[in-house]
Amino acid sequence: MAVCDSLGITAQTVETITRKEEDKLRRTLARIEALIDEYAIERIVLGYPKNMNNTIGERARKTEELKTALERRTGLPVILWDERLTTVAANRVLMESGVRREHRKESVDQIAAAMILQGYLDSLSTEEKSRIAEGK
Repeated sequence: MAVCDSLGITAQTVETITRKEEDKLRRTLARIEALIDEYAIERIVLGYPKNMNNTIGERARKTEELKTALERRTGLPVILWDERLTTVAANRVLMESGVRREHRKESVDQIAAAMILQGYLDSLSTEEKSRIAEGK
């Protein structure tokens, strides 16, 4: 998970939320809700794992289900954002930073989350960023 600054300019990593069992969605959603409250989140940007040929596979369908569950549970808008190659890019950043292979797994998902959020933030217009900063 990543969050942005109050001006909607930069993304920072927060933590990795993992669901060890497929049927433990309620626990995952509860943790996300706690972070929404802690960071006063107003919208959610969810990585959308499309296939490289731009088709929708099983993982993307599960992400769509998570989007629906998040919207229903939190009442917040959820934006699906293409996450293709973010894990590759995150691994590259960690390698270039000198992080050993056995320690990369600990950070790669957080870095990828920040890259997904940063991509979304970068796509927003200055006007949209102003509305975010004003809480509108």
